[in-house]
Amino acid sequence: MWNRDAASQWLGMERVAVGEGTATLRLTIAAHHCNGHGTCHGGVIFALADSAFAFACNSRNEVTVAQHAQVSFIAPGRLGDCLTAEAKEVSKQGKNGIYDVRVTGPSGVVAEFRGMSRTIRGQVFEEAP
Repeated sequence: MWNRDAASQWLGMERVAVGEGTATLRLTIAAHHCNGHGTCHGGVIFALADSAFAFACNSRNEVTVAQHAQVSFIAPGRLGDCLTAEAKEVSKQGKNGIYDVRVTGPSGVVAEFRGMSRTIRGQVFEEAP
Protein backbone atom coordinates (compact mmCIF):
# COMPACT_ATOMS: atom_id res chain seq x y z
CA MET A 1 0.00 0.00 0.00
CA TRP A 2 2.88 2.40 0.82
CA ASN A 3 4.35 2.00 -2.67
CA ARG A 4 1.05 3.18 -4.21
CA ASP A 5 0.51 6.02 -1.71
CA ALA A 6 1.87 8.91 -3.75
CA ALA A 7 0.12 11.54 -1.58
CA SER A 8 1.80 10.56 1.70
CA GLN A 9 5.18 10.32 0.02
CA TRP A 10 4.70 13.63 -1.82
CA LEU A 11 3.93 15.33 1.50
CA GLY A 12 7.22 13.97 2.87
CA MET A 13 5.91 11.32 5.26
CA GLU A 14 8.01 8.37 6.36
CA ARG A 15 6.54 5.00 7.31
CA VAL A 16 8.07 3.97 10.64
CA ALA A 17 6.07 0.86 11.60
CA VAL A 18 2.87 -0.99 10.76
CA GLY A 19 1.43 -3.78 12.90
CA GLU A 20 -1.95 -5.38 13.34
CA GLY A 21 -4.29 -2.46 14.07
CA THR A 22 -1.40 0.00 14.50
CA ALA A 23 0.79 2.29 12.43
CA THR A 24 3.39 4.98 13.03
CA LEU A 25 4.38 7.64 10.49
CA ARG A 26 6.70 10.65 10.71
CA LEU A 27 6.97 13.99 8.97
CA THR A 28 9.56 16.74 9.36
CA ILE A 29 7.89 20.12 8.87
CA ALA A 30 9.37 21.98 5.91
CA ALA A 31 8.62 25.53 4.76
CA HIS A 32 6.00 24.33 2.26
CA HIS A 33 4.05 22.70 5.15
CA CYS A 34 3.66 26.05 6.95
CA ASN A 35 0.70 28.44 6.88
CA GLY A 36 0.53 32.24 7.03
CA HIS A 37 1.18 32.17 10.78
CA GLY A 38 4.49 30.38 10.26
CA THR A 39 3.23 27.15 11.86
CA CYS A 40 2.38 23.80 10.33
CA HIS A 41 -0.86 23.94 8.34
CA GLY A 42 -3.68 22.05 10.04
CA GLY A 43 -4.42 20.19 6.83
CA VAL A 44 -0.87 18.78 6.83
CA ILE A 45 -1.26 17.59 10.43
CA PHE A 46 -4.64 16.08 9.55
CA ALA A 47 -3.12 14.36 6.50
CA LEU A 48 -0.33 12.84 8.62
CA ALA A 49 -2.86 11.49 11.14
CA ASP A 50 -5.17 10.31 8.35
CA SER A 51 -2.36 8.40 6.66
CA ALA A 52 -1.41 6.66 9.93
CA PHE A 53 -5.11 5.81 10.38
CA ALA A 54 -5.24 4.38 6.85
CA PHE A 55 -2.24 2.09 7.39
CA ALA A 56 -3.56 0.90 10.77
CA CYS A 57 -7.02 0.05 9.48
CA ASN A 58 -5.69 -1.70 6.35
CA SER A 59 -3.10 -3.70 8.33
CA ARG A 60 -5.15 -6.91 8.27
CA ASN A 61 -5.10 -6.98 4.46
CA GLU A 62 -8.76 -6.05 4.10
CA VAL A 63 -9.47 -2.98 1.99
CA THR A 64 -10.71 -0.41 4.48
CA VAL A 65 -11.72 3.20 3.89
CA ALA A 66 -12.43 6.20 6.08
CA GLN A 67 -16.05 6.74 6.99
CA HIS A 68 -15.62 9.73 9.29
CA ALA A 69 -12.75 11.54 11.01
CA GLN A 70 -12.25 14.44 13.39
CA VAL A 71 -9.21 16.20 14.74
CA SER A 72 -8.50 18.40 17.73
CA PHE A 73 -5.45 20.62 17.42
CA ILE A 74 -3.65 20.96 20.76
CA ALA A 75 -0.42 22.85 19.97
CA PRO A 76 1.31 24.14 16.84
CA GLY A 77 3.96 22.30 14.89
CA ARG A 78 6.87 24.49 13.88
CA LEU A 79 9.30 24.59 10.98
CA GLY A 80 11.89 21.85 11.46
CA ASP A 81 9.85 19.87 14.02
CA CYS A 82 9.59 16.15 13.45
CA LEU A 83 5.98 15.08 13.98
CA THR A 84 5.09 11.48 14.78
CA ALA A 85 1.59 10.06 14.27
CA GLU A 86 0.81 6.87 16.19
CA ALA A 87 -2.45 5.13 15.26
CA LYS A 88 -4.07 2.47 17.45
CA GLU A 89 -7.21 0.46 16.93
CA VAL A 90 -9.80 1.13 19.63
CA SER A 91 -12.56 -1.13 18.31
CA LYS A 92 -13.17 -3.44 15.33
CA GLN A 93 -16.69 -4.84 15.14
CA GLY A 94 -17.55 -6.51 11.85
CA LYS A 95 -16.92 -4.02 9.05
CA ASN A 96 -16.65 -0.98 11.36
CA GLY A 97 -13.55 0.23 13.17
CA ILE A 98 -12.54 3.09 15.44
CA TYR A 99 -8.94 4.32 15.56
CA ASP A 100 -7.24 6.95 17.66
CA VAL A 101 -4.17 8.76 16.36
CA ARG A 102 -1.94 10.93 18.53
CA VAL A 103 0.35 13.35 16.74
CA THR A 104 3.33 14.45 18.80
CA GLY A 105 6.27 16.78 18.28
CA PRO A 106 9.31 17.83 20.31
CA SER A 107 7.15 19.83 22.74
CA GLY A 108 4.47 17.16 23.28
CA VAL A 109 1.03 16.50 21.83
CA VAL A 110 0.18 18.47 18.68
CA ALA A 111 -3.17 16.86 17.77
CA GLU A 112 -5.62 14.09 18.64
CA PHE A 113 -7.45 12.42 15.75
CA ARG A 114 -10.27 9.86 15.78
CA GLY A 115 -11.16 7.97 12.62
CA MET A 116 -14.02 5.63 11.90
CA SER A 117 -13.44 3.06 9.19
CA ARG A 118 -15.48 0.75 7.01
CA THR A 119 -14.13 -2.46 5.50
CA ILE A 120 -15.16 -3.03 1.89
CA ARG A 121 -14.42 -5.79 -0.62
CA GLY A 122 -10.93 -6.83 -1.54
CA GLN A 123 -7.43 -7.28 -0.25
CA VAL A 124 -4.69 -4.68 -0.01
CA PHE A 125 -2.07 -7.10 -1.35
CA GLU A 126 -1.96 -10.67 -2.60
CA GLU A 127 -0.90 -13.13 0.07
CA ALA A 128 1.56 -15.90 -0.65
CA PRO A 129 0.01 -19.39 -0.74
